[in-house]
Amino acid sequence: MLVADPTAAAAWHRFRQELTEAAPEQRREMLRRRANQSRTTDLEMVGRAKLGHVGGDMSVLDILTTLYFGVLRVDPEKPDWPDRDRFVLSKGHTAGALYTTLAAAGFFAGAELETFAGPHSALNGHPNRVKVPGVETNTGPLGHGLPVSVGMAVAAKLSGSARHVYTVLGDGELQEGSNWEAAMTAGHRHLTNLTAVVDRNRLQQGARTEATNTLDPLDDKFRAFGWDVVELDGHDHVALLDAFRAPPGERPLAVIANTTKGRGISFMEDRVEWHHKVPSAEQIALATAELAR
Repeated sequence: MLVADPTAAAAWHRFRQELTEAAPEQRREMLRRRANQSRTTDLEMVGRAKLGHVGGDMSVLDILTTLYFGVLRVDPEKPDWPDRDRFVLSKGHTAGALYTTLAAAGFFAGAELETFAGPHSALNGHPNRVKVPGVETNTGPLGHGLPVSVGMAVAAKLSGSARHVYTVLGDGELQEGSNWEAAMTAGHRHLTNLTAVVDRNRLQQGARTEATNTLDPLDDKFRAFGWDVVELDGHDHVALLDAFRAPPGERPLAVIANTTKGRGISFMEDRVEWHHKVPSAEQIALATAELAR
């Protein structure tokens, strides 16, 4: 069973305090470096396991880093704290990005990442809530994370809890009708304690999203379902912080985060084949050098 890493958790607490006290440009640099450290760890983990979804991991890591290191009310040493914020990674195939983020925050020891996708490992190719502290619900089949998050937000409202629910969806995943049923319910119930973030990298397995099924105008679609919408650069940590920390309105919030698949790695950026391609040792070395800049 995975348990918290007190040393990493203490470092996470220090980072969050320093981030609070830093000027905006300092925050941007702190989070950029932290995200790139996770990118490097993720690359090594996927390379070792010989499987993963590294392109999507790279696109979503700035969002995850901003949430865990600057926004979420969670405690790595008390992952079941009842009033914690809830985070759901609906695009569960990018579990590698979530695992590296959770390990960096101290939810479990970083050495456990070496077991990723191995026999009997808790760190499966998709996140499992009964095996990994910090994982709120199992995801993998697309279109499930937002409906579950809506249920969590309704439960929080009914219990009078101040906890907020955040979920990250893939843009290709929005081709699943279950998401729009959930979005309609959230708008109807005015779930101001719900934030959905779309990792809008415009690529899915095998093709561009718009070549598969047109999603744009995505902002207007969410507004029509009763949501407030913010569209931003999904790699701009300060813009993400500002959006997540803004006072809630009267409707649920959709953050359309424009991202690049394979972010930070020249040979990987905006290339559809890196949806689940595994980098070679030489490619990992090249990517690691680029991410260290």
